[in-house]
Amino acid sequence: MLFSEHNLALRPAQYGSIEIVCGSMFSGKTEELIRRLKRAQYARLNVEIFKPSVDKRYDEKLVVSHDSNSIPSTPVDHSSAILLLSSSTQVVGIDEAQFFDDGLTEVCVKLANSGIRVIVAGLDMDFQGQPFGPIPNLMAVAEHVTKVHAVCMQCGAPANYSYRLTKDTETVLLGEKDAYEPRCRPCYFNLNK
Repeated sequence: MLFSEHNLALRPAQYGSIEIVCGSMFSGKTEELIRRLKRAQYARLNVEIFKPSVDKRYDEKLVVSHDSNSIPSTPVDHSSAILLLSSSTQVVGIDEAQFFDDGLTEVCVKLANSGIRVIVAGLDMDFQGQPFGPIPNLMAVAEHVTKVHAVCMQCGAPANYSYRLTKDTETVLLGEKDAYEPRCRPCYFNLNK
């Protein structure tokens, strides 16, 4: 069925959705999340922003981009807390989603099904180039997926891999330019041997 004003009239007054912004380190994921959330605030929508409490790199409560843009947020230990704290919300933003538990997908679906616009940002792959946390499942159920790219620090091409500069082997290692650099596919795999 084609979209028309008639079809719009058949939709519920509050139409929920899930949007994913994903990519490598330094690709502008958080910057895009903040931009979308601020636009919702300008539209006078009730916005709530959440981040995992483990992420304290820039600030304990603010979501902060690498370009130092920020927006207030609520740190939570578990995705289920988002359901409890977003009762009168029209738009929910979630940053660093890869650090949340696997229950985040169900939380986002419940929010969207209740008429809330959900905007999620996170790494789609870990430093080993493998799907990371709940992001792949979220991408599967989302209405909109935006994959952003960084610039390869080796050759300048579009980059979608996060190369770890340290010898640490744990999957979760909070770090910045001291621990990671973005790389394109050839530079990631050729230099990662």
